[in-house]
Amino acid sequence: MPGRLSPTEPTHTSFFARFASAVTAWSGSTLAFCLALGTVLVWAVTGPLFHYSENWQLVINTGTTIVTFLMVFLIQRAQNKDSLVLHLKLNELLAAHKGASNRLINAQDFSEEEINLLHGYFCLLADKARQDHDLGRTHSVEEAEQNHQEKKRAHR
Repeated sequence: MPGRLSPTEPTHTSFFARFASAVTAWSGSTLAFCLALGTVLVWAVTGPLFHYSENWQLVINTGTTIVTFLMVFLIQRAQNKDSLVLHLKLNELLAAHKGASNRLINAQDFSEEEINLLHGYFCLLADKARQDHDLGRTHSVEEAEQNHQEKKRAHR
C-alpha cells in the first residue's frame, strides 16, 4: 500500500513529532504543574499591585486560553497515537490467536452499521453462552453457531 510503512522499514520521526512528544511528556510532569501553579500564584499575588485591573485579569485569561487551546491539540495527538498503538496490539492478538475471528482485525475502521451488525452477533453469542450456563465455552461467532447447531441436532 502506498504511504504505509512496512514493519521492517526504519522510521524517522519528524522534528514536529519529536517536539510534540517531548512537550507532551514534559507537560505531564511535576515540574510543569509546579510552573503552572507558580504562575497562577504570582498572578494572584500581583493583584493588589495592579489594583485588580482589567489588564491584570486579561493577562491570566489570555495566557490560560492560549495554553489550553494548544494543549487540546497536543493531548488529542497523543490520544490518537495511543489509540492506534492499542488497536495494533489488539490486532496482533487477534491475528495470533487461532480461535479468534480475523474479521475483527482493524474493527476501528468499520462503519457504524458494520459495528452494530457485529455487536448484534456478539449479543447472540452472549445469549447462547447464557443458555449454556457456560460463559467461557465459545470464542467466536462461528463456534457459537456450530455449537448451537450441534445442540439442536442432539436434542432432536
